[in-house]
Amino acid sequence: MSDTATTDFEPRMLIDGRLTDGEAGRFPVINPATEQVLGEVADASPADMRRAIAAARSAFDHTDWSTDRALRRRCLEQLQDALENDREALREELIAEAGCPRAITFGPQLDAPLSDALKVPAKLIDDYPWETDLGDMYVPVTGRETKRVVWREPVGVVGAIVPWNFPFEVSIHKLAQALAAGNTVVLKPAPDTPFNATRIGRLIAEHTDFPPGVVNIVTAADHLVGEQLTLSPQVDLISFTGSTAVGQRIMEKGAATMKRLFLELGGKSASIVLDDADFGQALLLGLAPCLHAGQGCANPTRLLLPRARYAEGVEFLEAMYRGIEPGDPQDPATLCGPVISARQRDRIRGYIDKGVAEGARLVVGGNTSPFEHGFWVRPTLFADVDNGMTIAQEEIFGPVLAVIAYDDDDDAVRIANDSRYGLAGNVMSASFERSMSVARRLRAGFIGVNGGVAYGADAPFGGYKFSGVGRQNGVAGFDQYTEIKSVGYPVD
Repeated sequence: MSDTATTDFEPRMLIDGRLTDGEAGRFPVINPATEQVLGEVADASPADMRRAIAAARSAFDHTDWSTDRALRRRCLEQLQDALENDREALREELIAEAGCPRAITFGPQLDAPLSDALKVPAKLIDDYPWETDLGDMYVPVTGRETKRVVWREPVGVVGAIVPWNFPFEVSIHKLAQALAAGNTVVLKPAPDTPFNATRIGRLIAEHTDFPPGVVNIVTAADHLVGEQLTLSPQVDLISFTGSTAVGQRIMEKGAATMKRLFLELGGKSASIVLDDADFGQALLLGLAPCLHAGQGCANPTRLLLPRARYAEGVEFLEAMYRGIEPGDPQDPATLCGPVISARQRDRIRGYIDKGVAEGARLVVGGNTSPFEHGFWVRPTLFADVDNGMTIAQEEIFGPVLAVIAYDDDDDAVRIANDSRYGLAGNVMSASFERSMSVARRLRAGFIGVNGGVAYGADAPFGGYKFSGVGRQNGVAGFDQYTEIKSVGYPVD
């Protein structure tokens, strides 16, 4: 592995407008490609988290942040400029702490969200329908003509909990929409990838006019420190991206205080290649689980092929997978880097063993490691997979593709929908009308048709069923950070 480029990692948290260390000291951050310590970051205690929550509560209740739209827009624009200036430092930081391949930072890891995550919500501050006129109505109860309006107002304090796989992308989208809507935020990054978040905190403290307490960024090695956001009656909404199991726990623990929730959870997405598709193009979808070592909730990890062309498709995929090796994330040619931790590596390898044990055919890959140090899993291709097998039903979150045969379009739709998840999917066909017909029948929230991707800060992202509640981005995402107030008053 090449040496990590020099990066000025920020070790301090942001609480109530000040950069601070944690009461619990500091904890190390590991480069997943080398297992070397990158640096240390503040380790928050429960008391630190309570201070952050109290600061966010006070900033919402006692400042004009929630009502001063011009201030909100100016602060988001200042943060955009500061992030642009630190773009290359952020790039090196993400490669080092997340193990993401350099090539992906020019897309969804960094450049894509940096292009619009703040700009779209900042524009919504002016364009959003904060007040809707329902018109006048005679109300028999009062015997008077009544004017009726609907106001949209911020929810209050948002607890934003971020995963390690696309940490900057998720953080900046959560912050941008919640803040543009007038909320205050306590953001809790994953302990594996805290430095991109603490950098945001430093930029906010040093280069913007955000009032103290509006944004708080709390890092902690102990996940239970973050759970205080779910338990605290001072927090109004939890915005969480991560596993379905943790999302279920948040729903359960948040019930006591009637938390509003946005949960973007797991997926087991299917790509359907119809029998008239150009296999040379369509089967490139099979590479998706190799991207960033499969650590993406929307990755299509089930590939459905028509039975009549199944052997042809598997042969094509085998040739592709034999040409992919995990590599140094610093190398621009690398597609598949390390996974985030030893625990995650061992979990993925357990699924590979289970796939073999349940009768799937291991075509390429397996549990040998390409390097002595770091957390690595080889891109792994399984054929002859039954959709009831564990590797077809559970989210592996690693570079593992399950190839499944189907009989006709109806059978393909049935198999794709036979999952407790419903996050994403793809359909490939030579016929646009046929692709769209199949896409309409898929029970998932994010569908690509013939290679298209509905990605962007203006596009709602989220899933059906166990893949979550609510949407990130777009007007639908903005809506969930607001409350609705209906108001009536007599017409003079």
